[in-house]
Amino acid sequence: MNRVFAVGAVFLGVACMAGGLARAQKGVQVVDDEAHRRVNVTIDGKPFTSYIWPSLLKKPVLYPLIDEDGVTVTRGYPLEVVEGERVDHPHHAGLWFNYGNVNGFDFWNNSDAMTPAESTKMGTIHQLRVVEAKSGSERGELVTESAWIAGDGRQILSQTTHYTFRRQGHARVIDLTATLTAEERAEFRDDKEGLLGIRVARWLESPDEKGGVFTDANGNATQVDAAPGGAANPATGEYLTSEGVKGEAAWATRGRWCALTGHKGDHTDQITVFDHPGNPGYPTYWHARGYGLFAANPLGRSIFDTKQPAFNFTLEKGQSATFRYRIVIDAKAETAAELNNEADAFAAEK
Repeated sequence: MNRVFAVGAVFLGVACMAGGLARAQKGVQVVDDEAHRRVNVTIDGKPFTSYIWPSLLKKPVLYPLIDEDGVTVTRGYPLEVVEGERVDHPHHAGLWFNYGNVNGFDFWNNSDAMTPAESTKMGTIHQLRVVEAKSGSERGELVTESAWIAGDGRQILSQTTHYTFRRQGHARVIDLTATLTAEERAEFRDDKEGLLGIRVARWLESPDEKGGVFTDANGNATQVDAAPGGAANPATGEYLTSEGVKGEAAWATRGRWCALTGHKGDHTDQITVFDHPGNPGYPTYWHARGYGLFAANPLGRSIFDTKQPAFNFTLEKGQSATFRYRIVIDAKAETAAELNNEADAFAAEK
């Protein structure tokens, strides 16, 4: 499944976000550029991220994610080829929201690397429209609508997503609220491939990652190499959960937050994902891998703990469920006590 995608004009590059930095305005700018299938977000004229839906991806994503100091914390592949990065899992792009098994269709693993026969078992999330793109002095907002379409052409779910972008001291913050409405009975079968995912840059991977073959729930195997960056691009990342679990041991454990901290030379970054107590399956399981996949999955259960019954979260036709997450990209490492305070504040928000 390793494939390098030539993106050409689809990915315009960070320098042209929001129409060019020379014309950038203060505050948080959220600028719709549907002609290029993207919405660009800047803070005080400096690139933060873009909401994009290029034709080579099977779902919309936020890409790239850039900290306050201009350091990119997401992997380039499959949208860009960056020397020293892994080129496994072409469906891992930026930050995304989808799931590995809804009514038997896999929305997580779908990519252009799939064969026509495999594609019939996959699902695609189609961008429908940008409902609102609003800039502001302190925060920007983006509301989008999308459709979860099964491999046989049926629409299983409608999705409305509200993003809020803001600064918080030396950190940048994304609040993501996704509401899924069932167009037919939708069963999210207990699966490890979900739900909110980020694929991080090489330097945020774990130095303990040995590589190997990783197999999804459908038996599709992906080879992950041990250390593509070598001494010139060392992996320094370490996970820490709200329950005090560190490193690769965080995988398949639960917690209300998980932080990934790493160093690029003398620069430090910490990415923290906060779960919300109003979410189904709270507190989430962490599908956090040393090779750079950082995901929160509240809908898997027995797949992570064989002693637990399967969750199989289900929406009847017309029912809705809302999922809320806070993603903080901090150019400094916060302590566990500080992260607990942030989790308390997030939990108290209605």
